Amino acid sequence: MQLLLNILILICLYSLIGFSFKIIYSALSSFVLDIAIILSIAPYITYTLVQTYPNFIFAILVTLICCISLSIFFYFILYNPLKKLKLENWQILLSSLGVYIILQNLISIIWGDSTLSFRTWEVKTGHLILGTYITDVQIITFISCVILLFFSWLFIEKTKIGQQIKVVSSNPKLSSYYGISVNKATMCSFALGSGLAACAGILIAADTDMTPTMGFNWLLYGVVAMIIGGMGKIRYLVLGALLLATAQHLSAYYLDSKWMNATAYIILIIFLFFKPYGFSGQKLKKQEL
Repeated sequence: MQLLLNILILICLYSLIGFSFKIIYSALSSFVLDIAIILSIAPYITYTLVQTYPNFIFAILVTLICCISLSIFFYFILYNPLKKLKLENWQILLSSLGVYIILQNLISIIWGDSTLSFRTWEVKTGHLILGTYITDVQIITFISCVILLFFSWLFIEKTKIGQQIKVVSSNPKLSSYYGISVNKATMCSFALGSGLAACAGILIAADTDMTPTMGFNWLLYGVVAMIIGGMGKIRYLVLGALLLATAQHLSAYYLDSKWMNATAYIILIIFLFFKPYGFSGQKLKKQEL
């Protein structure tokens, strides 16, 4: 039961990170490390605010504003100009990697390389439910991820700007002919994706603390879950997260915890060879490659 609980928490986090990455990737049609940047820096902003103003809700709101502003800033000064220059996707990826490395080093300079925690509450054993210990942070993580995923899906599917994001993701050139602002839709995608990633980073740090390099590994897991699920509906993303989290925990249980990263890569390679479009079977459109 404890193993199942740990798997469930990882499914929620992988789904949230994978969905945030998918939103930005679909709108920009390029692989960028923007989510890794936000996952790394969001907990540190919250940490600083909590140290100064011991109001956790206020700290989270300010962190979200800072992370969304930072993501939109990089879109306008970096990714959008590079797209206008019609550079290759690998060149845009390298640019985002450079930004990630710079910010990661800034985090190390400002806050240091040691593990930090913004927890101000007493660490407890957890609640015993059906022979399984579940902490308050894990309960909050599960509820928060479910709520965020549901309302994000609702925003994309039921709002006008959400429909515009889907149209731009499908065909940015054609959408401009119908009066849809590609910049506006992409900016909203960056705002939504970075906001979700910031929430995921805060939830992760609340449970396992924070390090300057935490963002890249968690982004990897989210991307693998997205690839396994495919570019279809959100239920396929959750299914991909389920497979990844289960395989990682089983490998850690029967082999060693060091195998968790290797398991993610093995699953990714297997799917790229035998099922490259994931569970959904939906191919990426040519302009998205």
